[in-house]
Amino acid sequence: MGIELIMIIILIFILLGAIIAVEIKDLLSAVISIGVVGFGISIAFLFLQAPDLAIVQIAVETVLLVLLIRATIRRDIKSTHSHINWAGLICVVVLCLGLIGFGYFALQELEFGKPAITRLEEAPSNHYLKQGLTQTGSANIVTSVILDYRAYDTLGEASVLFTAIIGALAILRGIARKKKGGK
Repeated sequence: MGIELIMIIILIFILLGAIIAVEIKDLLSAVISIGVVGFGISIAFLFLQAPDLAIVQIAVETVLLVLLIRATIRRDIKSTHSHINWAGLICVVVLCLGLIGFGYFALQELEFGKPAITRLEEAPSNHYLKQGLTQTGSANIVTSVILDYRAYDTLGEASVLFTAIIGALAILRGIARKKKGGK
C-alpha cells in the first residue's frame, strides 16, 4: 500500500471526524470527534516523516481534549430539533469535496521519497547540512537549526506557547474564583 493511499485514507478519516463534530448534537461527542481529527493529523505527520510535529500535535491534542471534555461534562446542553438548512448543507458538501479534490491533487504533486535536498541544490537544508558544523559548532544538525539558524523563530514559538498557557490559566482561575466566591 503506497503512502499516497494511506494519506488519502487518513484525510478521509480526518474529514469524517470534522463533519461528525460539526453535525452531531451531543457536545461531548463533538469534542471527542475533534480529538479524532487532531490525532488523525498526528498520524499523518508520522507518515510524512515529521515525528517532531507528531509529538507536539499529540501533546497539544491530549491536553486540549482533556480540558474540553472536562468543560463539557458539566454542561447540560439540550439539543433542539429543527428543519434542515439545505443551503448550508450544500455549501458544506461542496466545501468538503473541494478540500478532498485539493488534497488529492496536492498529494499528487508531492514526490514522496524524493526530498527537496535532492531536487533543489539551493534548498536551505543543503546549506544547513554542508555548513552547519563549521558555522555553529554543533555536531547535532537539528540543534544547530533550532538554536542558531532559526533561534528567533524558536523564541517566538516559545513565547506564543507561554502566552497561551498564561492566558488559559488566567481565564480558568477567574472562573474558579467566581464559582468559589459565589458571585
